[in-house]
Amino acid sequence: MVKRSGSGSLSERVAFLQQVEGDDGYGGVVVGWQEQFQEPARLSPKLGSEPVVAGRLQGIQPYLLTVRSSARTRSVTPAWRVRNVRTGREYNIKTSVNVDERNAYLEMLVVEGEAG
Repeated sequence: MVKRSGSGSLSERVAFLQQVEGDDGYGGVVVGWQEQFQEPARLSPKLGSEPVVAGRLQGIQPYLLTVRSSARTRSVTPAWRVRNVRTGREYNIKTSVNVDERNAYLEMLVVEGEAG
């Protein structure tokens, strides 16, 4: 199977969420997630290695998320979350790297089904 590259392979749309705190009106703090922006993306399930297999047994599924590199996607850190706009599924971000070192695309290791 040939791996597609370029913008045609970014068939999903994801929203990047940042944790925010607000006043609950009673002197307390409310913590939630606020959408910062949306981007086209590719989500590919990770298969193969022993930790990945063990993770799936625990209901944790890692994915490789690919997005175009831009100032705003480069600002995303593991403290953020990602939501698939089409399905509503949320993912915790583990890492973000510029694999090709040309600033064309970023690849993020994201995990579904993990508390965080």
